[in-house]
Amino acid sequence: MSFWKKEKETPPPVSEAAADAQEVGSAADVDEVMKKFDRESNVRIWEGTPKWIIKFIMIAFSLFCMYLTLIHTGQAEFRLCTFLGGIVIIGYLSFPIKKGNVKVNSLPWYDIIIMIAGCIPFFYFAFNVEKIAMTDYTVVSNDPMLLTFAVIGILAMVELCRRSVGLPILCVAGALIIYTLAPFGAHVRPGKALFDLFYTTNGVIGTPISACQKFIVMFIIFGAFLERTGISNFFISLANCAAGSSSGGPAKVAVISSALCGMVSGSSVGNTVTTGSVTIPMMKKTGYKGEFAGAVEAAASTGGQIMPPIMGAAAFIMAETTGLPYQKIVVLAILPAFLYFAGIFIAVHLEAKKLGLKGIPKSELPKFKELAPKLYLLLPLIILVWLVSTGKNTMAYSAAIAIIISIIVGVINIFVNKACGFQDTSDNISFMKVLDALEAGAKGTISVAAACSMAGIVAGCVTSTGLASDLLRAILSVSGGVKIVALLLTMVCCIVLGMGVPTTANYCIMAATCAPILMSEQIGIPMVCAHFFVFYFGIVADITPPVALAAYAGSAIAKSPPMKTAFNATKLAIAAFVVPYIFALNPAMLFQFAEGTSMAMKVVQSVLIVITSLAGLYGIAAALNGYLYRPMNPLFRLLIAAGGLCMMIPGNLTDVIGVVVVVGVVVLQRMSAKKSAAA
Repeated sequence: MSFWKKEKETPPPVSEAAADAQEVGSAADVDEVMKKFDRESNVRIWEGTPKWIIKFIMIAFSLFCMYLTLIHTGQAEFRLCTFLGGIVIIGYLSFPIKKGNVKVNSLPWYDIIIMIAGCIPFFYFAFNVEKIAMTDYTVVSNDPMLLTFAVIGILAMVELCRRSVGLPILCVAGALIIYTLAPFGAHVRPGKALFDLFYTTNGVIGTPISACQKFIVMFIIFGAFLERTGISNFFISLANCAAGSSSGGPAKVAVISSALCGMVSGSSVGNTVTTGSVTIPMMKKTGYKGEFAGAVEAAASTGGQIMPPIMGAAAFIMAETTGLPYQKIVVLAILPAFLYFAGIFIAVHLEAKKLGLKGIPKSELPKFKELAPKLYLLLPLIILVWLVSTGKNTMAYSAAIAIIISIIVGVINIFVNKACGFQDTSDNISFMKVLDALEAGAKGTISVAAACSMAGIVAGCVTSTGLASDLLRAILSVSGGVKIVALLLTMVCCIVLGMGVPTTANYCIMAATCAPILMSEQIGIPMVCAHFFVFYFGIVADITPPVALAAYAGSAIAKSPPMKTAFNATKLAIAAFVVPYIFALNPAMLFQFAEGTSMAMKVVQSVLIVITSLAGLYGIAAALNGYLYRPMNPLFRLLIAAGGLCMMIPGNLTDVIGVVVVVGVVVLQRMSAKKSAAA
């Protein structure tokens, strides 16, 4: 069966889907849905002169972050505290006290007080860092002013996190703080706890905020610049050129373009809205139901979080946490990301065959020769990958160079559009677009930084109380030291926590709590595999009901029921639920081999695991879809699902059983379909 060949005879699209083909949500519909479910979408409204004042404050913050990252060489505490002080200011200028409590050009008096009081402790710490660093914690814990500053600073970040992220992560952080202080818990003295959480790098200004300030901000700004060069539309055109004419082509275009755009945005919701506004109407017009079209875009866009080279923001923190070079993290992520998108691609192909959907007529698709003159749009991304992979430059420096290249590419765009006579000049760079990109970079940093600060508190509490060892004993007692049971328990923790926590913060928390448990001698999962495992299951929360923000964004565009869209997205992204178990049980997928393994055997093992995993995903996707050449009966669906799972379990015996079962069902279905066609 070819994924690309366009069949000569295909039944017409189903009428039920075609009936609502033109019903597509507008930008206002998307805003309404996201304001209902997504904290980051509930921001203050500024107009006129106040809007320009806020804009320039945001731009100044982005430029200050670039200065801290690229030029400043002082103490880390100074950088981190001034960064968080700035976050408090722009955060309270952006987020109101509650959803819907938004008036044009309104900043209530109590928010002004919280904003000023909240930033003072961080700036005081920053400009007195040497004095405080030289002071023993017993002195600080007995200083009323320093303790008051610590309380105010932490509470200001807690409130900002509530406004911009939500309550779930605060519940986790609050529970751990109670455990740290309470007599029935670790019973750490309040003065010592405040000192650790505010005045050391084991709390608010811990590893998550350090990675945020050093790397994440630069890549958020880079993504904002890159989007303004028109690269998203270029990726969609490339995907149309490659797969648009195949059966159910628009859905395949959505998968490919979302994978490519995901490298830039690193945001599942942002990716869904950006590419979905183009691909979802195309899918509905072809004949896909609204809930399926929205689900395809949501599932594919969520993969942007695991798509090298940027991988959202968690990849940078993973590099900091594990001590592995960032470029190595990117290489290790290649095979799992490929399998994730391959699983979605297979699922949409089977759905297209099931519904008898056609592709887009070739006459309506862009030709590669028309796109070739704009291949230079890829230059910033290519240079970024090259700079990062060489390891000679810091990631922040690489991102800064890529930002400069993206501006140069934008200028080139102006001349190319004129020379080639292109009518669409929306991707031309301008001074206002540069300002917009800097503003977007600052805005995009607020929720990430707020979540990272809470993740730092969680990690600090776990470290100071020794909670990780208690969790290890609890999971070992439940799992009995059995790997698969421990992995299942960890998966549940990641998904439940991730339903209300951003990917970055989710990974930070799970890396501090569950990853060490998986890495323990009793469980025995390699370090890299353990960290990737918790990373993956934190991500799928964006499409897992009941809190599935990417699916809600897709449903808003597709005009479909949010829950139906979320369940469809979960089904499509089945690879994200299966692949982590593969590399946890068979580390060869992440290029982790036993000592002494020859290069030839490493290549063989890697190739075999990809082939068997792809075949297994094919079997599982067919079982979930219920179609393979023709509708499958329940027995065949169970058999091919079991065969697919067998091929994902390490071992020659399970691979052989899986191959026999899957191939057997495929052959029987093919023969049955031919008989039905001949009858």
